[in-house]
Amino acid sequence: MSEYENRQEFELDHWPELRKMVNDLANLVNRERLLSRQLKGELFTMASLASGCTHCQSHGAFSLNNLGVETERIQALWQYETSELFSDAERAALDLVRAAAQSPNAAGPQHFEELRKHYSNEQIIEILAVNCMAGWLNRWNDTIATVTDQESVDWATENLTEVGWNVGKHTGDAHEQRKGHPSTVGWTDYDSKSD
Repeated sequence: MSEYENRQEFELDHWPELRKMVNDLANLVNRERLLSRQLKGELFTMASLASGCTHCQSHGAFSLNNLGVETERIQALWQYETSELFSDAERAALDLVRAAAQSPNAAGPQHFEELRKHYSNEQIIEILAVNCMAGWLNRWNDTIATVTDQESVDWATENLTEVGWNVGKHTGDAHEQRKGHPSTVGWTDYDSKSD
């Protein structure tokens, strides 16, 4: 028996209205608007890195993989500050999200000064929305040690172990195993055009 006995009793599925609202918000925030889905996925993954939620790190990275982002770039998120794969604009957005996802929050005026060199106010609001959505999911999943689906664990183990990722406390018994990554089992629909 895992040390987080019966944690599936606290998953969102037990409050269907909340599950729907969270899905709707995630779909709104992650849909391509002024920023690309790729950048939003990278920001989500960075927020999860900063908060320490390995469950959401694997989901963010696997989602980027599903978007067609090269594994090398996904791995480079762990060292984005020095990687040639990221532009100054992308680094500015990642810097803010990394600082804002920490506890206590480490975001400051310097982050916004740098962001304004590259992004409009509306784009910065999108960056903040991705960070906040990730924060909500990071806190929920890391608090109850949600069991990560095997599909995401397998991909992350194969591709992210070398940059320091490990599943941590998000493993469980067979009866706790999720069916698949949220996009695979229909929990997300980021391409939806409806409001």
